[in-house]
Amino acid sequence: MKGAGQTTMQGQRQAASTEELDCATAFQKIALDCVAKVRLHHSSACAGDAEAVHQIRVAITRLRAAVSFFAPITVDVEWRRLKKELAWLNTSLGAARDSDVLAEYAGRKRYRGWAQRMIGDDLDVHQARDHRRMVRSLRSQRFHDLIEAMSGWIGDGPWLQRWERKVRRKTAKPLKVYSERQLDRWRQRLIRKGRQLETVGASDRHRLRIRAKRFRYMLEALTGIVPVFDHGEFSHVHRPAKRLQRTLGDLRDLKRFAKPAPSAEGDNPGKHRPPGYRRQRQKLRSAAMSAYRSLRDAGACCLGARP
Repeated sequence: MKGAGQTTMQGQRQAASTEELDCATAFQKIALDCVAKVRLHHSSACAGDAEAVHQIRVAITRLRAAVSFFAPITVDVEWRRLKKELAWLNTSLGAARDSDVLAEYAGRKRYRGWAQRMIGDDLDVHQARDHRRMVRSLRSQRFHDLIEAMSGWIGDGPWLQRWERKVRRKTAKPLKVYSERQLDRWRQRLIRKGRQLETVGASDRHRLRIRAKRFRYMLEALTGIVPVFDHGEFSHVHRPAKRLQRTLGDLRDLKRFAKPAPSAEGDNPGKHRPPGYRRQRQKLRSAAMSAYRSLRDAGACCLGARP
């Protein structure tokens, strides 16, 4: 009974602390968690851990999603400068991550022979080069300055003055109300941008994947890091958004892996595709369309916002 009473009290304290959160505090909690994840995985990424590289990239994307989600208060001159620095960092991280993914594809049993014939040792050379460049970036003074500046901006940046003015003027929206509206705006925009998914090119698919990823990450943040909503409240939109993001990502990775080797230039590219490429590509396209339709038909994010 004592344990049950303690659990109840803890739940009440958590509910009370959540109700006291405002948009600025929620943004800070989400953003600082992202910075903490970058710090956490820094050493492992420098040591060549592919998963650590991936997690740093995820943290950066989550951070940018949070800034975008709370843009009416967060976007200021300092963020525009920091955003450019994040783009610099993400360039080397992205190259290393892409090399890791291609190496993983090349190691699969069904692709191993094809990769050896078509790519040979070039992949290992490029992977090592990309990781060296990434490590130089991660160990640079520029990186450390960026992390310190980011932490300072999140905790006490110029954007806070804008929020404080909203509070004084009583124009600041409650966190839950703001989040409900913003999540539904993001979902509606995602659906609108995906209407031509079956026919759009690679660049448009990539932009749609980024939108789906940011939408998913904010759903997770608002039920996890900042538990404004119950954990299962968004499952009807979270599942298809996650599937859409992942299938579009897998399609992108497959197409990059299947690019003809330099020695094959001038030949028919179709002859040089990996085994089962067309079938797998069609499977991923169909899965992406299925996820998109599920998201489109799922209705509003919040149950109370549904007709």
